[in-house]
Amino acid sequence: MPDPDRVVFDRGELGIILTVYGRMVAAGEWRDYAMSFLRDVAVFSVFRRATEHPLYRIEKRPRLRAAQGAYAVIGMDGRVLKRGHDLRAVLRVLERKLIRPID
Repeated sequence: MPDPDRVVFDRGELGIILTVYGRMVAAGEWRDYAMSFLRDVAVFSVFRRATEHPLYRIEKRPRLRAAQGAYAVIGMDGRVLKRGHDLRAVLRVLERKLIRPID
């Protein structure tokens, strides 16, 4: 039974996040992840190495749903890279990292 005092990602949201995560792992960009479910936020953190700080944090904050959107991608330096109401659209900021010029 879900804990009503914690924010969590539902199965659909986790599927979307793990699809992007899988692509980034296959590209050699990411190697590990961690999830935190707190009172006001659910966080999916991605790492290049488990011993480092997270490269990116994908956050769900339901209280911001009516304002700028419940979902956000936050960089290692704490800057919000993208925020919005649609998780797929917010995660596209990460997929752009896969598009690189060929030497």
